[in-house]
Amino acid sequence: MSSSGDDADRHDRGEPAESAAVRKRPKPGERRVQILQALATMLEQPGAERITTAALAARLAVSEAALYRHFASKAQMFEGLIEFIEQSVFGLANQLGEREPDPLLRSRRLVTLLLQFGEKNPGMSRVMVGDALVFENERLQQRMNLLFDKFESVLRQNLREVAVLVGTSTPTVDAQADASVITAFCAGRLQRFARSGFRRLPTESLEHSLALLLPLGRL
Repeated sequence: MSSSGDDADRHDRGEPAESAAVRKRPKPGERRVQILQALATMLEQPGAERITTAALAARLAVSEAALYRHFASKAQMFEGLIEFIEQSVFGLANQLGEREPDPLLRSRRLVTLLLQFGEKNPGMSRVMVGDALVFENERLQQRMNLLFDKFESVLRQNLREVAVLVGTSTPTVDAQADASVITAFCAGRLQRFARSGFRRLPTESLEHSLALLLPLGRL
């Protein structure tokens, strides 16, 4: 991050010039992270309406122009949150795929990690189910839909392994149907969490739900 950008940010906040010499300079990219963290925190407020750049700038004590030095638009800020969600969820899913050889246990843990991620990141859960994207650029919702499509695809691959091991006559069809139902369950749990003001946890009675959706006796 350039020193001219830092000076402009200080000017936006109305800081005295002499503070510039002693103020710790943000590391490259640190300001972007601060903006995304502030946006995610604002999304955690139950019942929060559409977040404006003016409100976000006020929370950070900078001008809107300061925000646009790091993001070309508010849509790009939401894309930053979606990238974080994608990297977090599928980074964990890849680790799970490497560590867990049992496809049924892998499927159960995949569902658990998605719901736990949403539970630990309430603001992100509103992005995941689209509540925070209602008045935003349509491409953001499309990208979020792709995340669930990818999640369903990973789950489908796991469940096809299960179906093959069980010896079903139509493993691909069975896996596709099961993955669709389970993905819908996950999306529904996250949506209920967001719309209940984060009171109804996604992992509520999760073991009971997994026993119905992915019973251990299948293998």
